[in-house]
Amino acid sequence: MKKQRKMNNYEEIEAKLGIVFKDKSLLENALTHRSYLNEHRELSLQNNERIEFLGDAVLELLISTYLFKTYPEKPEGELTNIRAAVVRTESLAEESRDLGLGEYLKMSKGEKESGGKDKDYLLANTFEAVLGAIYQDQGLEVCKEYIDRTLLRKVNHIVENNLFIDPKTQAQEIIQANFKVTPIYEVVKQEGPDHDKIFTVALKINNRKVAEGTGSSKQKAEEEAAKATVELLNKQGKSLN
Repeated sequence: MKKQRKMNNYEEIEAKLGIVFKDKSLLENALTHRSYLNEHRELSLQNNERIEFLGDAVLELLISTYLFKTYPEKPEGELTNIRAAVVRTESLAEESRDLGLGEYLKMSKGEKESGGKDKDYLLANTFEAVLGAIYQDQGLEVCKEYIDRTLLRKVNHIVENNLFIDPKTQAQEIIQANFKVTPIYEVVKQEGPDHDKIFTVALKINNRKVAEGTGSSKQKAEEEAAKATVELLNKQGKSLN
């Protein structure tokens, strides 16, 4: 049987974070989802939304400062896009998974049963909330050290591989340069109820379907189709053969 995590035992998570909190209640606050308090109204706890707001601001400052100093040749627009790629939901969720933060996140039984401990947006929010707690407990320099050994590891990879350029822009630039046309996106399938639809979108070049993508919105499906197209064209030397 899997061992139940107890939030009054902080040593394990503090070891993963590399930080020992002076005020343990800040860490508990960062790891308390609002749904947990709906089931435990008798507890005098706060949910992590306010501290996440603070962590988001700290994160933006630290990433912006790092990029500003590290890439003096890059214009503001590119720096903005790189920062967005570094702090996007999937990226922050990946860091939370690496640290195992989801194991310690307090949430309602229903949220837990629906897979809440592994949902990207909840894990991303938790990463920011923990950063906010670190800032309140130990200040900006410790936050910087924490971000240096977690999130900043992926910056060079993002920049070197142009991953800060959104997939649709990448696909359009490659297609226009090689085929002198603009790609067309076409919804080929919609499945599921209105509140939980899954879209399948095809990307076409000169009326020829090159790749498909699926997602919970047309935009996400288009992005997935664009990603698949870029991978395919790069693999085939920008050729459709």
